[in-house]
Amino acid sequence: MSIYDFQYKLHMSDGTPVDMSDYRGSVLLIVNTASRCSYSRQFAGLQRLYDSYRAQGFKLLAFPCNQFNEKEPGSDVGIRQYCESNFGLTFPFFAKTEVRGPKAHPLFRELTAQAPFQGFDPVTPNAQWMQEFLETKHPDIYADDGVKWNFSKFLLDRNGMVKARFETTVEPEAIAPHIEALL
Repeated sequence: MSIYDFQYKLHMSDGTPVDMSDYRGSVLLIVNTASRCSYSRQFAGLQRLYDSYRAQGFKLLAFPCNQFNEKEPGSDVGIRQYCESNFGLTFPFFAKTEVRGPKAHPLFRELTAQAPFQGFDPVTPNAQWMQEFLETKHPDIYADDGVKWNFSKFLLDRNGMVKARFETTVEPEAIAPHIEALL
């Protein structure tokens, strides 16, 4: 089933309503973000991906989330402005979104259903640390297929099907070959 088969209520950070079907025909990278997280260093790589491939039909969609150690405080507009001014980001930001648990947005429930958690890639830096951190400090988060932490990434083909899930520890540059294959 495609993400376009569902009606999601989505809003941009400025409150403008958006239908996911607006992105039909594009290769999508959907990322839950947090601007105050140590992984926010990945914003630079995400922006490079967006700049490199957007002319070919690639879209990067950021969904700020405050569920993991409260690393995304503030209002939707404030988050977008902070990210634009501090990280130079130009890709779209949606309203702050819950990505796991009983209040998880249906979009993220569908993404994790299509791409269950497969573990952290052991060749990525900090993979072992992240696994131990979650198993020790947040075993409830580690135990299921939901989003594990900030900067989880879902790559979708032009038909809205999840083709790959990249966990927090995977740097954006490592995703480039997967994007190229779908373009």
